[in-house]
Amino acid sequence: MAGGWSPFHELTADNKEVFAKGIEGFVGVKYSPLVVATQVVAGQNYAFFCNAEVVYPGAQPYPAMVHMFSDLEGKVGITHIERLNY
Repeated sequence: MAGGWSPFHELTADNKEVFAKGIEGFVGVKYSPLVVATQVVAGQNYAFFCNAEVVYPGAQPYPAMVHMFSDLEGKVGITHIERLNY
């Protein structure tokens, strides 16, 4: 459905590929996606719910939402990342 967000669901192979493209070259924090919601626009928005961990010994993992956009040509980029409080 154009404009509306899907419910969160397990990642498909395509979702995993989008995440890998979007996070490529990002350093300092390791993001491990658990589930995703998508929104069809002129391209596609993604909201990946992730476990995040700063890359240093003893770092505590925390929840984060990694937002990405894939344009109609398949270019993927991070639009923003938010650390979630719990």
